[in-house]
Amino acid sequence: MLVIPAIDLRGGRCVRLTQGRYDQETVYADDPVRVAGAWVRQGAPRLHVVDLDGARAGRPVHLGAVAAIAAAAGVPVQVGGGLRTLEDVAAALAAGADRAVLSTRALADEGFLHQLAARFPGRFVVSVDVRDGRVASSGWLETLPLTPEAALERLAALGLVEVIVTDIGRDGTLGGVNVELLRLAAGRGFRVTAAGGVATLEDIRALRALEPEGLAGVIVGRALYAGRFTLAEALAAAGEGG
Repeated sequence: MLVIPAIDLRGGRCVRLTQGRYDQETVYADDPVRVAGAWVRQGAPRLHVVDLDGARAGRPVHLGAVAAIAAAAGVPVQVGGGLRTLEDVAAALAAGADRAVLSTRALADEGFLHQLAARFPGRFVVSVDVRDGRVASSGWLETLPLTPEAALERLAALGLVEVIVTDIGRDGTLGGVNVELLRLAAGRGFRVTAAGGVATLEDIRALRALEPEGLAGVIVGRALYAGRFTLAEALAAAGEGG
């Protein structure tokens, strides 16, 4: 199971939001490239970069920072935030992203998903971001009339095999992971990357127990930045080292 450090960009800095709320921001560093290098030196197998300004604006804002992170990292970098056109996806990949992470338009527009699959096979993943039983969009500022079950069924019907699943209510809260939500996705045959709520090494171990069901990775943010555990400890708990 992969442990993937998150690097959330806002105003050029590395930050974390609580429950996706832009008015509840904690700034952790002014140099995201330096942060990326630190995670890689500690063993990160992949980085998860989110352009928070882009998610809010509906278009990429931090492609320059993405390019700098990707060039310096030496590991695959997945990038999300504001990727709502084929051109935006192409720009993110051209900036050095290993794959693009999409949510809003990918879940609302089935035709767009078909276009993505045709043009960028294997280079994108869809994130199903859930708040109060509904799928959120537009930088988590809006909610679609779509349940996570319906969203997952739609993605499965289109042949997608991997998803990111985020419990927004737990994201940035250190409130623990939503195992049932993750099991819901894994039970539909997806390789699932979990996000939201990781607080302790026990959360990592609980997710590792879901590996036989399809849990492939976990994105960790605030717990690492707050020093709840080290990346090396998380990797060991996930069975990657130690």
